[in-house]
Amino acid sequence: MLADVHAIIPYQLPGLVDRCARAMGLSGATVYLVDLQQRILVPLDEQDTLPVDGSKAGWTYRTVSVRIEEDQGDLVVWVPLVDGAERLGVLGVRSTSMDAVRLRRCHLLAHTLSMVVTSKRTYSDWFVARTRTRTMHAHTEMLRAFLPPRSIGTTSVISTGVLEPAYDLGGDAFDHSLTRNILHAAIFDSMGHNLASGLTTAVALACCRNARRSRADLPETIESVDQALAQWLPDQFCTGVVCRLDADTGVLRWSNCGHPAPLLIRDQRVLDKALESPPQPPMGLHGLFGSTAARTVHETTLQPGDRVLLYTDGVIEARQGGYEFGLDRFADFIIRSAAAGQRPAEILRLLIHDILDHHNDKLTDDATILLIEWQPQPTSSG
Repeated sequence: MLADVHAIIPYQLPGLVDRCARAMGLSGATVYLVDLQQRILVPLDEQDTLPVDGSKAGWTYRTVSVRIEEDQGDLVVWVPLVDGAERLGVLGVRSTSMDAVRLRRCHLLAHTLSMVVTSKRTYSDWFVARTRTRTMHAHTEMLRAFLPPRSIGTTSVISTGVLEPAYDLGGDAFDHSLTRNILHAAIFDSMGHNLASGLTTAVALACCRNARRSRADLPETIESVDQALAQWLPDQFCTGVVCRLDADTGVLRWSNCGHPAPLLIRDQRVLDKALESPPQPPMGLHGLFGSTAARTVHETTLQPGDRVLLYTDGVIEARQGGYEFGLDRFADFIIRSAAAGQRPAEILRLLIHDILDHHNDKLTDDATILLIEWQPQPTSSG
């Protein structure tokens, strides 16, 4: 598969995977990728789509676990497709029988396929188009081009994000990246809901990435956003939280620029005002307030199992019949889902769907959530 995949056009990948499965003594294979809103699994060939909620394939996607079912005299093995912490979809492998050797071959095929999909989707619009269910607005297309994978992480720290409306984003975005033992994470909410707001957020994302790749500290990072917006988009501004977490020690440093305070969840409860801080101006307005001082950075040390929630106001202000979704319901959903054993990415998938349902699938403002979970692995004593 690896030898042949470099020479094929991306749409030929399903046929190559099926041929490889048969060469391994299996009866065939079908590739499914999850759609943009994580509601359906979309086949890369002519099979029918499958629901993420209510199918064996969906169960595999939701739990990142193997599932086997009988279908028309064959066994179908559903294997998750993952890239690190990012869930891509599932692989359905058919076989007349199943044993440890065949199951290992299914895992091997899925692992190889995940690497291929991750590599090829960076330059092929075919994968992107297959996982969309409707047309996307141009300003959303621009902003989504800047977004990172939904989930990143290691055995010690996971960061996962979601944002809606998926096809008509205005100025919300999240970002996360790992540099050695440091998780860099941020959330942004620009003024407005149009091309200008999307451009403002894109500038903020680009400045933050450029600064961290240049090894700038947090105040310098935010200052670069302030300067860029003041120079090139003087009529725009952007609220946000930019933070860094040391995955080894649990030390969290953050700066809040006119944004809702993050939540700290510990032992299945929200620690009241744990991450609140004195207000600072949004990015792009720092100089207008007559301040030349560096942005204030706050610091705390997390405990193993802590979860940090960054969110935009569109999450808690979503209304139905005059009732807001609300901060309490938002936090309670996270706590109950985590207590039920849901993975961070699945918690946010379920939560954003609950928010959409609350708002009859029509948000009046962007709703973006970033969930960070710190779970350091115990060190072995020598």
